[in-house]
Amino acid sequence: MILVIIRMKVLSEKRVELSQTISSLIGSIRTEKGCKRCDFCGSMENENELCLLEEWDTQENLKSYLKSEKFRILRGALILLKEPYEMLYHTTWHTAGIEGVYPGLEDHVQEGKRYDYQGLRIDMKLDKNIHYRQ
Repeated sequence: MILVIIRMKVLSEKRVELSQTISSLIGSIRTEKGCKRCDFCGSMENENELCLLEEWDTQENLKSYLKSEKFRILRGALILLKEPYEMLYHTTWHTAGIEGVYPGLEDHVQEGKRYDYQGLRIDMKLDKNIHYRQ
């Protein structure tokens, strides 16, 4: 799996325009062959810092997307940025949930409860996902 992170700092007067453009592209990016995930996020600390997170199944499918019209449109929209965007690629060979990091943890917690585990504060949410933070 390949994780792509695009970090952007947009001009404040162009934030809405860029956000609308990216939001309109998200659905079609998600339908690209090999796209496992595509999420558009904003910073809670600075509304002008945005992030696009993508997961791709293979390098071949990612390369095909990077040559696509959809990616050209996305790159064209990035002229609204305050400074050049940062695009990071991470390749993972194996993915795991919290059980991969803290084996056996899920056997000892109850949904809706909050726990401390080795310095992490862990909240069990009703959506069955484990949310953790230091």
